[in-house]
Amino acid sequence: MGFNKIKKNPIVLQSFTTMFLRIIGVVTLFGFSLFLTHNYDPKIIGQFDFIRMVLLVLSSICVLGTDQSILYFTGILKSSNETEKLKAIYKKIVVLIFSISILVLTVFFIIGQDRINLFFNQKGTYLLIAKAVVALFFYSITLFNTETIRALDKIYIAELFRNTFKYVSVIIGAVVLFYIHQETYLVDTFLIGFVALAMITTVIVFRLFKKQKKDSVIAKATDLFTYSFIVHKSYPMAVSNLAIFLMMTFDVVFLKKFKGDEMVAYYSIAMKLVSVLFMINNSVYISVSLKIAQLYTEKNRTELVKVLKESARIIVMLTLPVVLIVCLFSEDILYFFGENYIEGKQALLILMLGQLLASFFGVSAIYLNMTGRQSTFQIVLIFAVLLNLILNIILIPMYSLTGAAIAFVLSLFFWNIVTTIYIYKKDKILVLFH
Repeated sequence: MGFNKIKKNPIVLQSFTTMFLRIIGVVTLFGFSLFLTHNYDPKIIGQFDFIRMVLLVLSSICVLGTDQSILYFTGILKSSNETEKLKAIYKKIVVLIFSISILVLTVFFIIGQDRINLFFNQKGTYLLIAKAVVALFFYSITLFNTETIRALDKIYIAELFRNTFKYVSVIIGAVVLFYIHQETYLVDTFLIGFVALAMITTVIVFRLFKKQKKDSVIAKATDLFTYSFIVHKSYPMAVSNLAIFLMMTFDVVFLKKFKGDEMVAYYSIAMKLVSVLFMINNSVYISVSLKIAQLYTEKNRTELVKVLKESARIIVMLTLPVVLIVCLFSEDILYFFGENYIEGKQALLILMLGQLLASFFGVSAIYLNMTGRQSTFQIVLIFAVLLNLILNIILIPMYSLTGAAIAFVLSLFFWNIVTTIYIYKKDKILVLFH
């Protein structure tokens, strides 16, 4: 594909630009990971990665899918030229996120210290999770604000916050902690950073709202977007996010429970390498999500099929070379992080090859979410999560890191195959690479 063709195709251009910004984020993350693996105890790194995954799961509950539905609502409002209504929707969603955060905090304290420490067989786990739950609202608001900035057509600013800026405070903090010999406060530094990020992104969102139309939005103009309507449209996406994050978290949780924090650290490095492929997929997903919602609403089937076909081709084209490079030099790459991290080689190969095969299924998940079939995707993912849970419980005690990788890949195949078949049967649209 020539440069001129890329410039003329807005989807391809945006996908490549978004991916470039995500590469900056990935390079930042890998640079930080290298610093940690060479200077921090694997146990501390394991705790840090464990908390990152806990926050992903809990925030998917608090955000309730609104980080995706805000894009869906924007697509609808754009088609009717009513984007000035977005501010009122934003305020309602913030109230929802705050309310759910308080509810999660309450439930956590009801569960109590004894039950949590008993499950993990480690006394310090309760305090570790407690810190994350307290910071949960700020973490969730940062995620939601980032996608709101994207919905307000500042895609590249959103990408910088999503992939780079969120690591700045913890990187600086980690360096300072290392030099003052207080490495045990790594998790605290990570969590405190999101308080600042929540405030900064909120200021940006309101400044962008001010630049919109000055038309006042009377009460009846936003009657459609009631709290119940927002929840009804968002929660299936929340279940989708929660399910995906659970599949990425069950392996970490059971590795911590059965094998210890060190194994979590080794597995997390493998997952970070695979995250390069997640980045490629998400770059395309984000670039086409609004377009899919808009074209589907307008019933423009011809253009919709074209967008889906282009998306699948871009994903495969970008995924294949990354997988080949990582698989060919897997041991050298892992050794770069430290000799002990080579233990994750087999898990890395399984995850990489699995993600390559999954890339051939295109944007099936985004298609369902952006065309009002969130509940269908929700049901498929619930079964995928149950499958993943069962596989992790069986495979991790026996095969450790390799078992975790197999469980993740099989679950990934399950929901991709089912959603692709469903879309073809219902809409006669092939989202597969072809």
